[in-house]
Amino acid sequence: MSIDVVNEQAELVAARNALRESDAKFRTLADAMPQMVWSTLPDGFHDYYNARWYEFTGVPAGSTDGEGWSDMFHPDDQERAWEKWRHSLATGEPYEVEYRLRHRSGEYRWTLGRALPMRDGDGRIVRWLGTCTDIHQAKCYAEQNEILSRELSHRIKNIFAVINGLIGLSARAHPVAKPFAAELQGRISALGRAHDFVRPHSDESRPQTLPDTLHSVLREILSPYPALDEGRIKISGADVKIDDRGATPIALLVHELATNAAKYGSLLEPDGEVLIHTDDAGDEIALTWEEHGGPALAGPPERTGFGTKLTDLSIVQQLGGTIERDWQPAGLRVRIAVQRARLFR
Repeated sequence: MSIDVVNEQAELVAARNALRESDAKFRTLADAMPQMVWSTLPDGFHDYYNARWYEFTGVPAGSTDGEGWSDMFHPDDQERAWEKWRHSLATGEPYEVEYRLRHRSGEYRWTLGRALPMRDGDGRIVRWLGTCTDIHQAKCYAEQNEILSRELSHRIKNIFAVINGLIGLSARAHPVAKPFAAELQGRISALGRAHDFVRPHSDESRPQTLPDTLHSVLREILSPYPALDEGRIKISGADVKIDDRGATPIALLVHELATNAAKYGSLLEPDGEVLIHTDDAGDEIALTWEEHGGPALAGPPERTGFGTKLTDLSIVQQLGGTIERDWQPAGLRVRIAVQRARLFR
């Protein structure tokens, strides 16, 4: 046997040993992870699951290879999960979907499935690596919060309706006050409509008709304030597309600013005004709020209220933006900048 043949055999043995060692490391790492880990061949054939998968599902090893895993989905989720998986296999795009997976107890638990393709040097997909994360508890908490949110919203709207009814009854006893009562009822109704913007929505609670541009959202939120009709709230600049995803954080901020302006700032004075200007800078949308003609400011407040903290979190976390406040003696100036892509789906 020649030296070259011996060397080739030695290299082959070394490569096999390295592959076994690499595979053993991967399996050890995968079994140590809290998530369920799986992998497939390029065509989507499932050929590996880690220990967490079998602990969660309670099925015999190997029983979910190939396409057997699809039977683990809730029947109502199978078609949607398969559709997304086939799309990823066809396009090479990352796979991500929420579905209910059958637990060893027999119940179905919400799970987040994700997968990314592994490619060779030429860009060809050689394997898919994926995970399943149990998100059932978080999903239940979110559903409970949604129920509480809808109940709270329902009660708040009922309060608006009761107040409107009381105003109407009082106006009947005092006919001379009817014009004022009608105007006041209109303002309260506008507050009720604005309320739909300043709370998060699910697919079920989302209003069917919402303003679809930034300026229209601003006008809807500010419609309860007489200063808007009087021309003391002025909106200018570029108008951009928006949906409920972007409307809620913006509405929270503007509602908070307008409330404070009416209590402490420029809208407290009969000649005070608010100038709102929006700029379109491509990937970034900026909004500037300026108050003029109100009480002189000595500087920023000593304490930050809950509303301010909530609006800051909404702008930063939900819209990926920034917010700056400048407490000038002549009035408050606020500038926010948000990512355009976060304003609508």
